[in-house]
Amino acid sequence: MLQGIDVSSYQSDFSTKGVSFVIIKATEGRSYVNPRLSAQVSRARDAGCVVGFYHFLWPGNIKAQAAYFVSKAPEKAGDLLAVDWERTSEGTYASNAQKDEFIREVKRLRPSHRVLLYCNRDFWLNRDTTSYAGDGLWIADYVSQGKPRIEAKWRIHQYTDDPLDKNVADFSSKDALRDWAKG
Repeated sequence: MLQGIDVSSYQSDFSTKGVSFVIIKATEGRSYVNPRLSAQVSRARDAGCVVGFYHFLWPGNIKAQAAYFVSKAPEKAGDLLAVDWERTSEGTYASNAQKDEFIREVKRLRPSHRVLLYCNRDFWLNRDTTSYAGDGLWIADYVSQGKPRIEAKWRIHQYTDDPLDKNVADFSSKDALRDWAKG
């Protein structure tokens, strides 16, 4: 399994030592862009990491959110794209149908990119009704790395958020992840 991290604007600095992939928050809703996006992308690419981007999904205006995300997330062959499906700061969340619609729209807009669903265990087990995760499931469950408490096939497991979000990817090597990401 490969070690990786995900970062947002809260991480002005992060280490890439021992990290094979970095997934960076790009956008949220239809108006927020991570102000540290360019610097974080440069740091990850300079370290030779596989890079991904995620969008924090809000309920409503799904096609507009997908268009906003792909317009702001850098477009490079082999980059991963993901939707972050969880509660907003207001306590609301996109429906299962909206989550599915967003993934399908991003796949339509960026057909050569892998698109993943990021959600926590509660959303996967209690809010999801279709098991649709695009090209792969990225599950958050804070237990032993690589052992999320779900039966579904997953690609990435976020196992802690202390001191930052740490993940493992179910690939034998960075080249295997890179090859998968390229489709």
